[in-house]
Amino acid sequence: MADKPIEGEKRVFMTGNEVVAWAALAAGAEIMYGYPITPQNEIMHYWTRLAPKYGRKFLQTEDEISAGFTTIGGVLAGRRAFTATSGPGNTLMQEPMSMAEMMRIPVVQVVTQRGGPSTATVIYSQQEVTMTCFGGNGEGARIVYSTSTHQELFDYTIKAFNTAWKYRFPTHILGDGYQSKMRESLTMYDPASRGIEMVPTEPYVAKGGVPGIDRDPNHLRNTYNTEDELYDVVMGIMSDWEKYAPEIAEYQEFDAEDAEVLIVAHGVVTRAVQAAVKELRAQGKKVGHFRPVTLRPLAEEQLRKRAENAKVVLVVESAYGQLCKIIANSLYGLTTPIKKVLKPGVGVTAEEVVEEVSKLL
Repeated sequence: MADKPIEGEKRVFMTGNEVVAWAALAAGAEIMYGYPITPQNEIMHYWTRLAPKYGRKFLQTEDEISAGFTTIGGVLAGRRAFTATSGPGNTLMQEPMSMAEMMRIPVVQVVTQRGGPSTATVIYSQQEVTMTCFGGNGEGARIVYSTSTHQELFDYTIKAFNTAWKYRFPTHILGDGYQSKMRESLTMYDPASRGIEMVPTEPYVAKGGVPGIDRDPNHLRNTYNTEDELYDVVMGIMSDWEKYAPEIAEYQEFDAEDAEVLIVAHGVVTRAVQAAVKELRAQGKKVGHFRPVTLRPLAEEQLRKRAENAKVVLVVESAYGQLCKIIANSLYGLTTPIKKVLKPGVGVTAEEVVEEVSKLL
């Protein structure tokens, strides 16, 4: 049995689903729970091929609800556990994700977005933003990283385990069907070779010692008897959320400092927007791009700073306004108008972005 999945660094060329499996191995994930659904399937397939070589495990459950709850069970037992799903499966996992939110359980979930509503297509979309960020019946205290490249799939899958266990919020890597299936190059690495120390896991249950004597008691509850009791618990969760959000939020900027048109996009669409910004800048047009890496929490202060200096904000997404709702809420009170390019379930090209910006200018 090999000691480590990756020694040092290596340059590879593979699909996004392969990348996720390798990244989870590199992060020290011990077990994956899952149920088949396209375009996520190959994460499971690659994991089951690779995991036995490194003493890791896999359990296929009877459905996605069970996959979510068994992942919670693995985490409660102190395992570095994760799951992956898409579309209707993500819908079914909202119940366990709500439980994870309430009980502050560091579940890691990979979401490879596909078209909706319902079964729809098995290909691609950015239509799972609202559900992943705010699904369930809680307040949406979840961390959501939106990836745009295979390198980011690798980096943020590793980071998700650390973020989840450090802050104790369910953490999601939001990819899509395009990333899942296409191949591109990236550098895989052992986190230790880059000085990344993995946050250790610990069990929630079956701890040693006597509660109240040798250690603090661990109250594991997701059901409360009175409104006031629930209020106190939720306010405690959200107090921690507000405290940690500025540390967690990530973003990127591309020529945004003097942008008259500020384009906001996330995930794979940011690739088209970055190419469009280069072309428009070459034409002498003051166009910039603000890319939220974390959709939840959003880097609101930084976004508002750029938006208030722009003449117009253009939101581009492969959904019908799911990102736009988040952006509009964050920019409430500003007078900068918000325009949209909404293409649910369809890819966006740099040429389309250039054409839309040219109309605005």
